[in-house]
Amino acid sequence: MASGKGNTWKRGWRFLKRLFLVLFILQFIYILLLKWVDPPITFTQLGSLLSGNGLKRDYIDIKEMSPYARLAVIASEDQLFPDHNGFDFKSIEKAMKHNQKNKSLHGASTLSQQVAKNVFLWQGRSWVRKGLEVYFTFMIELIWGKKRILEMYLNTVEMGRGIFGIQAAAINYYKKPARHLARPEAACIAAILPNPKIYSLKLRSHYLNMRCGWILRQMYNLQNDEDIQPLLQ
Repeated sequence: MASGKGNTWKRGWRFLKRLFLVLFILQFIYILLLKWVDPPITFTQLGSLLSGNGLKRDYIDIKEMSPYARLAVIASEDQLFPDHNGFDFKSIEKAMKHNQKNKSLHGASTLSQQVAKNVFLWQGRSWVRKGLEVYFTFMIELIWGKKRILEMYLNTVEMGRGIFGIQAAAINYYKKPARHLARPEAACIAAILPNPKIYSLKLRSHYLNMRCGWILRQMYNLQNDEDIQPLLQ
């Protein structure tokens, strides 16, 4: 009887190991494939569709994105993007200290971490999701490179309720394709990124206008940075 139970546990353990190996290989192939192919849908996009917010998106090549759009999200979300390996440890430390002392939570996610979350994972706060985010961030930095990460970010990030990617945002807010976005327009789209379900360019608050101005100033400060320049060309 004990021998039978032992065999059952062994078979179950072998099955779990094989399942883990298959899943690991499949996710690695998917990561590798996405270096050249855009994701058919993400958990966030599916959630938007099912919740009634809709899904507006149009994946485009990075060459079809205004250099100002690329510069704006770097200035807004991750000014050290070209320099780090996916994680900005100084910003993480500052955010942790702030969150320990304040009720309002500050994030410190880099563009790479946001792409890992937006493309492979779900929204929300949990240690499981955060651990997976670390893994996928490491993998895309290793396999994709900075330009592909930036391109994927600008194609998959939510830029309004049900609006995903810079092309859909440019058409929705300014009735023009992303390649024709001017500097102030790109800055204002980037300004809504911290909370795209609340901020809207159609009902611009005083705070949003101030944030647009701040991003514009940061864009001027960063535009000649020798590490950022290759991402804008």
